[in-house]
Amino acid sequence: MIATLARESIEAADDLLIDAYSNAVSGAVAAAHPAVVHIEVRGNNAPGGSGSGFFISPDGYLLTNSHVVHGGKDLRVFLADGRKLGATLIGDDPDSDLAVLRVSADDLAHLKLADSDAVKPGQIAIAIGSPMGFQQTVTAGIVSGLGRSLRGASGRLIDNVIQTDAALNPGNSGGPLVNTRSEVIGVNTAIIRPAQGICFAIASNTARWVAAWLIKEGRIRRSFIGLGGQNVPLIRKVARYHHISQESGVLVVGVEKGSPADLAGLAEGDIVVALDGVPTPAVDSLHKLLTGDRIGQRAIVTFLRGVELRRHAIIPREMPNRE
Repeated sequence: MIATLARESIEAADDLLIDAYSNAVSGAVAAAHPAVVHIEVRGNNAPGGSGSGFFISPDGYLLTNSHVVHGGKDLRVFLADGRKLGATLIGDDPDSDLAVLRVSADDLAHLKLADSDAVKPGQIAIAIGSPMGFQQTVTAGIVSGLGRSLRGASGRLIDNVIQTDAALNPGNSGGPLVNTRSEVIGVNTAIIRPAQGICFAIASNTARWVAAWLIKEGRIRRSFIGLGGQNVPLIRKVARYHHISQESGVLVVGVEKGSPADLAGLAEGDIVVALDGVPTPAVDSLHKLLTGDRIGQRAIVTFLRGVELRRHAIIPREMPNRE
């Protein structure tokens, strides 16, 4: 009798937990789905593609992935209430795989971007989007990991990416990953095939920063120095002699004529080890330093030429827009 009561008590507690989880997910979806849209894209001479997005303001600004809309000429947005609206591309940033569109409408349901720095592994994550064209599809899981990195279409790394096991499929790209308060913690962007349960979203703090600049200027300003590089290990004796603590650097395999690197005297075969005193053990670490605030600002590039350590002044320029 006692064992039966104990079992019934445990089952009742389990039912309460399941109901609480279900209510949390369904409540978040009910609040978020009016702001989520399906996007159809057509190019000049191509059938185009599709993806997802979500409104971030009541006056028609919405976020999606760059790879969903890049190169598209005819953008159509399908709202949760059945409306179909034409959209204008406000800004596109392949380096972060984010883009901002705008539709001509007011008083739209929109989502708040949460502080992704407060996200914790194990918390509930809910993905809403249009996988395979099935609009307003919902999947739920947890945050599986934080601080991941993905390589974008431009070749640069996207940092602080959120990993989730909420199932994503083609068409989910650009849709929101929300918490139980219907706040966006990430923008769904990628899956790893053929792995299951390994999906990624661009952190909301990254999305907030990129969206603000795209709305303001239509692009993200970054600097470049005009060299092609690859990661190489440093000769230990040479590194020790020059008190270089890192084990690798960026081998210069090509220099664009007339570029900042060319004017600074860099040449093929040099190995860049620092920019303004910050170590550059890899191409990605050099990319991270080439931010917009370095445009036109004098810096010191430290590099090895053979066994000689050199330091030359260099003035990064603004990276031209990618078409």
